[in-house]
Amino acid sequence: MSYETITVEQRDAVTLITLNRPKALNALNSKVLEELTDAFAAYQADSSQLCAVLTGSGDKAFAAGADIKEMSEKAAADFYLEDFFSPWTSEIVKKTRKPWIAAVNGFALGGGCELAMMADFIIASENAKFGQPEIKLGVAPGMGGSQRLTKAIGKSKAMEMCLTGRMMGAEEAERSNLVARVVPHDELLDDAMNTAAQIASMPPMAAIANKEMVNAAFETSLDQGLIIERRIFQILTASEDKKEGMAAFVEKREGKWKGR
Repeated sequence: MSYETITVEQRDAVTLITLNRPKALNALNSKVLEELTDAFAAYQADSSQLCAVLTGSGDKAFAAGADIKEMSEKAAADFYLEDFFSPWTSEIVKKTRKPWIAAVNGFALGGGCELAMMADFIIASENAKFGQPEIKLGVAPGMGGSQRLTKAIGKSKAMEMCLTGRMMGAEEAERSNLVARVVPHDELLDDAMNTAAQIASMPPMAAIANKEMVNAAFETSLDQGLIIERRIFQILTASEDKKEGMAAFVEKREGKWKGR
């Protein structure tokens, strides 16, 4: 499918999705979010694609926030009645069961930071900068920024960032557990794609299961999470890939996965 604001490319078993509004620093408007939702649905539905990477075009920004012009012209009643942001965030996060990575190449501010935090994990360029500066516009995060940021880096630092609107550099983001790791700017995409290819080489059902287990740690109590972990483990023991994986280990060879 052809898109106006993003590009989508399949490289073997990895889908690369690129925000493609470089003149607007890849700002998120309704069109971008609609096309992202469609692209992630297509990725989820394609059995040949086993991991995805989301990044931004150009060297300056992953996504420098929401499109302020679009939002400034919208009435409060419309935001409320449309449940603005909810359709996109729920579609991308809840319906994408397969793993995906955010490769943050520059500014990830406001909605851009929130979009990056929807990923299973973030790999950041040394030039990356994260922030929730909505307070400077008289509003607040609306796509999960106050929630995911707090879960990632803790109340004090998240509160400070939301109340001051300051940006966090890549090194601080790594120290604060917002990102998995920081890499040289010129190596970001290769690193993210190589990591995605490594994930794509794993048993597909086990990859989904591991993602569900880790997410459960943030959404349930410890006791409930442990039950979920055990049940998913028990389901996996009945899979064809479990049988193949253990046979391959004993026979000292690579596994041949069926995703079943």
